[in-house]
Amino acid sequence: MDWDVVLGMLPQLALGAVLTLKLLVVSGAAGFCIAVPMSLAKASRTWWVSLLPRTYVFFFRGTPLLVQLFLVYYGLGQFVTVRESFFWPVIYDAYWCAILTFSMHTGAYITEILRGAIQAVPPGEIEAARAIGMTRAQVYRRIVLPRAFRMALPAYGNEVILMLKASALASTITLLDITGAARTLYAKNYLPVETFVTAGAFYLVITYTLTHMLWFLERRLHPERKEPVTIVG
Repeated sequence: MDWDVVLGMLPQLALGAVLTLKLLVVSGAAGFCIAVPMSLAKASRTWWVSLLPRTYVFFFRGTPLLVQLFLVYYGLGQFVTVRESFFWPVIYDAYWCAILTFSMHTGAYITEILRGAIQAVPPGEIEAARAIGMTRAQVYRRIVLPRAFRMALPAYGNEVILMLKASALASTITLLDITGAARTLYAKNYLPVETFVTAGAFYLVITYTLTHMLWFLERRLHPERKEPVTIVG
């Protein structure tokens, strides 16, 4: 390992890390906003209400993220109506193409996570809320959704970490995230070990930080949980 080369790469990879975090935070927040109404609709027993979220989840979970990214970045520009619409200045930008694709992709997975959590809420709690006079909207706002969010947090944390690693695909559409910056540096120095080990270290640091933040949040939401007991002997 040439440590002088590694130190020289840090500033450019740090800029890539900032872009990676932007992609993760914005797409994660947008995906969550998409997932909440979609999960409620998918949990519905009325078939025509659940049809749209079922189709949405089926497509975005059933096709590779790279294919989705190429369809948005390269495919939408082929349609004249898209090029002439007010969305074109946004879609034309690779950054917003990545945000749109990542948001829709992670939103599909979060939809399934929340749908399962919503359906796992004990019926007795819902019946008790209805018995004291809560409306259907109040039941969902005060009982179902808060309970579901707490139950879904561990699985949601896993999806955040997976989305962090999947964000490396943004480099395929010219964005200089961590992976994109590493590929650019490698094209200059031809040192794959130093370049990609350093890039991997950035991902490890971000993953470690996110994991502990999610763990802390889970502990705050579930103060009754204790550390697992280790049996020695």
